[in-house]
Amino acid sequence: MPILPLIDLLILMSTASLLVGFVLKAMAVTTRYHPTILGFSSLDFVIIAGIWFGLAIVLAARTWVKLNEPRLLGTRSQTGLLRRSAPVAVDEDFEEPGEPSVPAESGRADPR
Repeated sequence: MPILPLIDLLILMSTASLLVGFVLKAMAVTTRYHPTILGFSSLDFVIIAGIWFGLAIVLAARTWVKLNEPRLLGTRSQTGLLRRSAPVAVDEDFEEPGEPSVPAESGRADPR
């Protein structure tokens, strides 16, 4: 089943809800009449539009994760195997055996 038309429908419904809410608010501001449609005010239509937009985003994200899940799992397992099997490398440029790890104080005079 194609998902893109469903996401488009949700976005269209949210845009229509915003437009209806805008018309209701414009009528309420310009006249004394405070209209409602099926008991929903302009603020209710804004909330409904937010819900529709949220559902569209969730559906798009879920579809993206479903399509990319095998690649993400493969990458995760490869990096996990590499981390377990790779030896720990020690950078020998920073610390030589037998050298102190704390640098000498620079404020003292040179003993030469």
